[in-house]
Amino acid sequence: MVAMPFAGHVGPVAAVAGRLVELGHDVVAYTGSRYTARFERIGATTISWNCAPDFDEHNLPATFPELGRSGPAGLLANVEHLFIRTAVGQALDLVTAHAEHPYDLIAGDVMALGTGMAAELLSIPWATISVVPLSLPSIDLPPTGFALPPGSGGLSRARNAALRAVVRIGSTRLEHAHRDVRRTLGLPATRKPVGEAWYSPWLVMATGSPGIEFPRSDLGRQFHFVGRLATPTAVSSYPDWWGELETTTSPAVLVTQGTFNIDPSNLIEPSLAALADRDVLVTATTAGAALKPGAVPTNARIADFLPYSELLPRLDAVVSNGGWGGVLEFLAEGLPLVIAGADLDKPEIAARVAWSGAGLDLRTGKPSIAAIRAAYDRVVADPGFRSRARRLAAELAALGGVDRAAELLQQLLTTGKPVQNDGNPWGLQPRR
Repeated sequence: MVAMPFAGHVGPVAAVAGRLVELGHDVVAYTGSRYTARFERIGATTISWNCAPDFDEHNLPATFPELGRSGPAGLLANVEHLFIRTAVGQALDLVTAHAEHPYDLIAGDVMALGTGMAAELLSIPWATISVVPLSLPSIDLPPTGFALPPGSGGLSRARNAALRAVVRIGSTRLEHAHRDVRRTLGLPATRKPVGEAWYSPWLVMATGSPGIEFPRSDLGRQFHFVGRLATPTAVSSYPDWWGELETTTSPAVLVTQGTFNIDPSNLIEPSLAALADRDVLVTATTAGAALKPGAVPTNARIADFLPYSELLPRLDAVVSNGGWGGVLEFLAEGLPLVIAGADLDKPEIAARVAWSGAGLDLRTGKPSIAAIRAAYDRVVADPGFRSRARRLAAELAALGGVDRAAELLQQLLTTGKPVQNDGNPWGLQPRR
């Protein structure tokens, strides 16, 4: 089991790994040293990044000095150096580990490009766990990175085709990096673009559901939606103010920026100000970041982290930066969302939430107080947002989660053949 060393990637992979251990499988987990203990607690053997540079997700430029720029150039640099060029070390680590502890199958986080290359070198099957929204190119969609909905009709198709052509030109450096990595590992040249190379031709387990993912008529038969990959966690402690959630007669709202970019001035502080004059009890998670003096109004309660399994059933809405794992957790509880996504895949996630009808996309990671207030007022006043979120909750639950992912992996182990789905999840026919 391979997981990029990011909290949002480790969680879903660890959930599946834990289920496989329960079923009697011998599981080896490969991730950064920061997260090996997470897998050891569930009974997996662990190996950490060695040939691949072990990094701190909160200080990426320390390991990758090319990172840190904003805009399209920064995004390309991020993909090239963090995700593509580290694939050489990933593959070498996995091949070395196989020599000491042979395995029959590799299942990897979609962003760990070395997973498929190691499997190719070892001539064994491999599977993808897509812990982020699907990003592979599609004839029906604009390219990933523009945070645009699919659109319909001839004009939208022309727009999408034009944008795909622009991206092909703009991503030339990524294709060169992909070829360099394969050449370094002694792998033959391939005509498959890097946008497709992240995904296994054997089995892809996609988190989310058809209702929150943009429809594609050309999705491969090896793609299976599995809902949300998570396991219940024990609650060790509660903040002093927890009892207020039990007694309040006001609506309760969560504000969170996740665990990656945690500067509270981006979203938490303006959200607290936006809701300060509303009859709500606001809970906010800071992931350890300090708020400015005077930034916490009387109706707000603050904690570094909160037990979501206990908190979410008590909420009425969420204001979030749009991390995929969090969004799926909120939707699994049927909560309407206000999303302010700024970087990496978060604008794409925010666009999906808006397209699904379960929330609003503020189209920035640093929204104004007025924008947050208006969006919150709209999602709580219009019952359609909650209704759609509840339908998505039912859809996510029906897809089976961790149990379904383990079942699919066992099928691949047993048959050694690609695991095909029952048909296009949106009922679409391939376009000619």
